[in-house]
Amino acid sequence: MRKKTGPALVTLAIAAALTLSACGSSGGDSSSKSVADISGQSEQTSRTVLDQPFTKPNLVLKDTKGKTFDFRKETQGKPTLLYFGYTNCPDVCPLTMSNLAIARKSLTKAEQAQLQVVFVTTDPERDTPAELAKWLPAAGDPSFIGLTGDFHAIQAGARSVGISIEPPVKQKDGTIVSTHGAEVVAFSPKTDGGYVLYDEDATAKDYSKDLPKIIRGEKP
Repeated sequence: MRKKTGPALVTLAIAAALTLSACGSSGGDSSSKSVADISGQSEQTSRTVLDQPFTKPNLVLKDTKGKTFDFRKETQGKPTLLYFGYTNCPDVCPLTMSNLAIARKSLTKAEQAQLQVVFVTTDPERDTPAELAKWLPAAGDPSFIGLTGDFHAIQAGARSVGISIEPPVKQKDGTIVSTHGAEVVAFSPKTDGGYVLYDEDATAKDYSKDLPKIIRGEKP
């Protein structure tokens, strides 16, 4: 999903290109890209630690109960993982949610109580609050927060954290494709900054290893 960096560059601030994943499509990835500065990349190449953390996106959407959810306000001071995807995605989205769910279960009860995982749909026309309420527990975990709302607001929020998404498109075979960046953004409970990015290659083991440190606001 992103250009990988060699060991010699881990101390430099360089550009990481976040490509788009066309979930549900048999075609290749989109050529659209967004850029984030990074400070280094460890042997775990699915993880990127940002030199300049992202500010939390200004997202005010609806949760699975149809209630207003102010992302900045509700997640303030809490370790938070943010992912943009959609429920009809046949591959990347459910795999990512499953990996996060497995990793969450590996935490202590106290750590589980602190962590917030937020899923924001990129296909709000189909992903209603009721649809998200049905899908999230099956694809991930009952504790995961699902949000939906105005597409343009969601798109702007995603772009503010270096993730590009495009309006869903209906293919000739009737398949609706939502093209979106597949990164998970981790926000620190200490600064509320989005300081770690995980790409679609991140495994449950990768998350399990890092989450205790992220919950404490430390560098993984």
